[in-house]
Amino acid sequence: MNTKVVGASSIKDGSFIIIEGAACKVISAETSKSGKHGHAKARIMAVGLIDNKKREIVLPGHDNVEVPIIEKKSAQVLSVVGDTANVMDDESYETLDLKIPDELKDTVVSGVKIIYWIILNEKVMKQLKGGSE
Repeated sequence: MNTKVVGASSIKDGSFIIIEGAACKVISAETSKSGKHGHAKARIMAVGLIDNKKREIVLPGHDNVEVPIIEKKSAQVLSVVGDTANVMDDESYETLDLKIPDELKDTVVSGVKIIYWIILNEKVMKQLKGGSE
């Protein structure tokens, strides 16, 4: 599991965070001012990268949170069966089966280049690679 630890108050909109064991993209991050006797609070709302579930956490701004290290790789589609594509990695020539996201169902065909992400040891197809032959 590739992660790093950062302060909760340094999380910004558009960054990534791990909430409830799931990698998420932050859609809103607010830090409130500290009160007379309290500490600053960070309220982070995020959407899961894999399951698209909305999650929210509130924690002290000085707490540390885990951030996933996302590896982006390219591959070529070898075959498509139903909603699964068999792809070959461009660097390691490893073949693997990836679920095709709903928004790419019509465009993923044999021979197309795609970009997939490795998030917390899970491989997810994200987009078509531009300039495919």
